This record gives sequence, structure tokens and C-alpha cells, in this order.
Amino acid sequence: MTAASDTPALPTTRPAGCPYDPPENYATLREEAPTSQVRCPAGMDAWLVTRYSDVRAVLADRTMSSRGASSVHVNAGAERDLDIEVAPGSIIQLDGKDHSRLRKMVLAEFTVRRVEAMRTYVQGLVESHLDAMLAKPGEADLVRDFALPIPSLVICELLGVPYADRERFQHQSSTLVSTDTTREQGQQAYEELSGFLAALFVDKQKNPQDDLFSRLIARGRETGDALTMEELVMLGLSLLVAGHETTANMIALSTLVLLDHPQQREVVLAAPERAVEELLRYLSVVQFGVLRYATEDVQVGARAVKAGEWLVAALNSANRDEELFPAADKLDFHRESPRTHVAFGFGAHQCIGQQLARVELQEALTRLFRRVPDLRLAVPRESLAYKHNTLVYGVRELPVAWS
Repeated sequence: MTAASDTPALPTTRPAGCPYDPPENYATLREEAPTSQVRCPAGMDAWLVTRYSDVRAVLADRTMSSRGASSVHVNAGAERDLDIEVAPGSIIQLDGKDHSRLRKMVLAEFTVRRVEAMRTYVQGLVESHLDAMLAKPGEADLVRDFALPIPSLVICELLGVPYADRERFQHQSSTLVSTDTTREQGQQAYEELSGFLAALFVDKQKNPQDDLFSRLIARGRETGDALTMEELVMLGLSLLVAGHETTANMIALSTLVLLDHPQQREVVLAAPERAVEELLRYLSVVQFGVLRYATEDVQVGARAVKAGEWLVAALNSANRDEELFPAADKLDFHRESPRTHVAFGFGAHQCIGQQLARVELQEALTRLFRRVPDLRLAVPRESLAYKHNTLVYGVRELPVAWS
């Protein structure tokens, strides 16, 4: 698309005083211009898709390439990065057979049965972190002491990454998901994390353990379809970053929502599965949507999109579409069909770790409010800082107190 001087900017600003709501003009766009042209911070134009039905259609369409799915559209000055060839092993960005091959290899590790087998381990982590938090003198930062370490430990256990290295990969992950990261900073974080993972996988080739990547390496030798070191590193980077960033932010932000809606806590304790689905819909922490590239001419709603044009599927707008979710801006744990949300995406690239994220959220929230029923904010509500400049939305710190 050719840029026009009057092309509106991609909506990124949340309404003042409403930290859980997406940009307020999404509602108008859904009604009046559900697929509209916007100028992205990266410097290119794209079609912003805001209606639920259209977002699902775009994400399900195999002619829509995910090559820009790292959400590069919100990184200022990154337009030239859109032409870079997708790296082998990038499960988020690869399409077609290359993507299917990787996804099939990894999917066996994230089945409902295997994830349920990890529930007892997750429960133990939650309880031990609650023990440690409650041993403090009546106050803690829920992000640092609870929300961040639990998914970090879970993904480390699953992938076979030493938890002792958490500060390194957490810092590098934060750099990679920030929209303010410069090209140089992003490259440095990528190289450092890639080098760390490469050394780890060399060791696993010699000394396999009971973890996902040791099994992938062994399975590749048995089948003759071994992943190259470059593929292992890129796959590891994708799973490690995505595996703790989204869940950690969801735990903290969900806790804050429940502090704001104390009357809803009993519903969470009684029906955690339903409550978690509504929280996923309501918060939609992948806040800037996902990028797609049309490889063929296609119709999106009433809009004709040409091959070679970019689209942004606004997940947070789709999840507030009143066509499917009546009173969508209201948190409602009794909502019908809560799992129809697109917080985990949709189609071939739907989040592969969604079942694990659900278990972590269910266990973290129910056990937190069961053991600490009088949990409350320890600072004025207006003093909290939010992650407006990261791909995954959340709260930076969450000081809490209890009696």
C-alpha cells in the first residue's frame, strides 16, 4: 500500500483511567470501518482488522503469511525488517510445510494429557511461592515474587533450561518484546540468548535429560529428520520467550482485575476454568495484534485486499466485539461460550502452549485467593505503571499486602 499523508496511525493508546480496555476507537471502527487502512509505527501501511469474524477469517486463511508475526509492525523504523528471510526454526513466522513440520514435532509435548500430568508440579510451585511470599512481613511485589517466577520455572522444567539462568533470559526476553528496543539492542539480546541456547543444546546432544529438547534431539536421530542447530536455537528462543512472558503478565494483570472486582473472587474459586477463559478474553495481553501478509488477493469482510499487502489482526478488538460477546467491556464470569475468544490466536498458528497457560493461570489464581483472601493493593491504584510499550501488556510491579 502506498502511504498517504492522511492515513491514521495504528491505534495503540488505551483510554485514560481504563487500563484493561483496548484503544477506545476500536468500537467505532468495528461499526463503521471494520477493515481500515492504518499507518504502522514500523513505517508501512496495513489493513487493521477489528471485527471478530474477520479476525478469525484472516487467521484461518492459509494464504495469509505469518512471516511478520513477531509484530514488527509496532517497532519504529523496522519496515526494512519485513523483507528479511524467515530464519529456520521460527515456528511463529514460518508457513506451510516448514511450519507444519515444526509444529507436529512440538505438539506432542503440549497435549491436554501431558499438560494435565504437569498440574501437580505446577500446584507445588504455586504453593511454595505462596509460602515464601507469605513469610515476608505482610507485603510483597506480586510480579517479582509470584507471577514471574512460576511460569519461568515451568517453562525451564519443560524445555530443560537451567532456572539459575533465569535473570539472563528474562532480561533478554524483556528487550525482545519491547517496542522501544533499538535495532542494536534487539540484535545484542538475540545474539546473547541464541548463544546461550546453542551451548545448552550442544550439551543436550551429548548428555540428554528428560526434557522437551532432549526428546526432540533423540527423536530426530531415530526418524532421520533431525533439527539443525539453527532450527533448535530459533525454536528454543520462541518457546522460551513466549512461554513465560504471556503467562506471567496474565497472572499479575488478572490478580489486579480481581482486586478491583472482589465480588468476583468466589466465582474464580468455584469455576476456575470458566473464569480464566473470561480473563483471557477481557485482558487480551497480546496488545498490538498479529501481523499477516496477503500472498493472494482476498476478501476480508467487504474489503478487497490485494496480494502483497499487510494486515493487522487486532485480537483485543475482536475479543470486545459485541456481536459475539454482549456487554463485551464488562468482566462477566457467567458469559456463555467463553472459549470462543481469540486471545491465543486462531488457525494454524494458534498458541501451541495454550493448555499449559490455562493450567498455570487456574492454579495460580485459585490458590492465591484461597490462601490470601484479604489480599489488597499496598500502594495507591493510580501509582501503578503499565507496559504500554511492550508486545505483551501487563503491570510492571504489583505491590500487595495482607493482614
